[in-house]
Amino acid sequence: MPGTDRRRRKSIFDPIHGVITVRGAALELIGRPEFQRLWGIRQTGFAHLVFPGANHTRLEHSLGVYAVAGTMADRLALPTEATSRLTAGGLLHDLGHPPFSHTLEPTMREVLGHGHERASRAWILGERTWATDGGPGGGRSIPEILERHGLRPRSVADLVDPTARHDARPLLRSLLHGPIDADRIDYLQRDAHYTGVAHGAIDALRLLDTVRAVDGALVFAEKGRAAIEGFLLGRSLMYASVYYHKTVRAAEVMAQGALERIPGYPEAAVELLAGTDADALAAMQRSTGATARLVRALLARRLVKRVHGWDAVGAAPRRRFARLVRAPAERRRVEDELSERLGAPAGSVFLDLAGLDLRASPESDWGEVGIVDDRRVSHPFRAPSLWQRLAVRPPTRSLVSLYVEPGALARARRSIAWDSLDLA
Repeated sequence: MPGTDRRRRKSIFDPIHGVITVRGAALELIGRPEFQRLWGIRQTGFAHLVFPGANHTRLEHSLGVYAVAGTMADRLALPTEATSRLTAGGLLHDLGHPPFSHTLEPTMREVLGHGHERASRAWILGERTWATDGGPGGGRSIPEILERHGLRPRSVADLVDPTARHDARPLLRSLLHGPIDADRIDYLQRDAHYTGVAHGAIDALRLLDTVRAVDGALVFAEKGRAAIEGFLLGRSLMYASVYYHKTVRAAEVMAQGALERIPGYPEAAVELLAGTDADALAAMQRSTGATARLVRALLARRLVKRVHGWDAVGAAPRRRFARLVRAPAERRRVEDELSERLGAPAGSVFLDLAGLDLRASPESDWGEVGIVDDRRVSHPFRAPSLWQRLAVRPPTRSLVSLYVEPGALARARRSIAWDSLDLA
């Protein structure tokens, strides 16, 4: 594990990795209010409404990534500075997540112009602090803690934020942002454990035992091939069965729709995106109109229902729907026009475009997984195969789904069809 000061350390008992030993910079960082904020953000958004055990948090996951990153660094015999940088990055990589984790990522991009990685960078560099966002402050800041332990804040921020293309150490980057990395090794196991879905039960011990570095790139020994195949297939199945479960998506489009319709949007959403799940729910519940109505329904688990799921669309409609992915204000206009057509209040109909949003799909980076055998590196998962088709299947069968509030369900089934959607 990271760090050289063996006099100050703490043991944290974790259901996935056993005992996680925290020392050095991490021991100070976990006490920062910016990090403690992650207690208030569920790792899997609204998945608990379908999988009741899924109440684990971003903080637990961040500790898990710290542990896995430390194990990978040990296996690769990384220098002390690189290990400290990697483990600090693993611990802080999710600082910038908005409430409900990935649920509000599209809203965050609309309101702030960037996603959670860039927000994490700002918190690591001290450009934002929890204290200035209304929370308690005091003590050393994150940059001060990193510098005190010999780490440059910008080097950690560059590792956390994958948009920082100038990083000259690709091996460290791939350990946090690669096809098989510390982040994914933790969340697949953790999410499978708490949801009760077995697909994420990967062979992490074998994966970690077979990590290698060749010419500055992360690869895996040939003897780990079966574990790699299980990992990539398990990742695909978890997306399909948990992250994009149609009922989970129903709750997520409601939460996104509630925030997008809060009075004063988008300015009114800025502060909420820096808070916790409870902060956001409380503020929206105190609001008016569609926002308050949707949050009350969410808290009572009165979820919208899927009316249609279109598995295939023609080229012209696909282009028009893809335009709505890039233009959320236009999407809301179409949704509210459909609500009006049904005689329902605004915010009663939602288009789920996750199947068209490339950012929402599992990354197609499985082809970059390298296997080393007798000092030669190959990339066997690039070739077309039956296994490949299973591993890269879309996370949802429907490119476009239409959800409506339960009271308008019968009318929607009668009056809204694919060819009746006016997207001109």
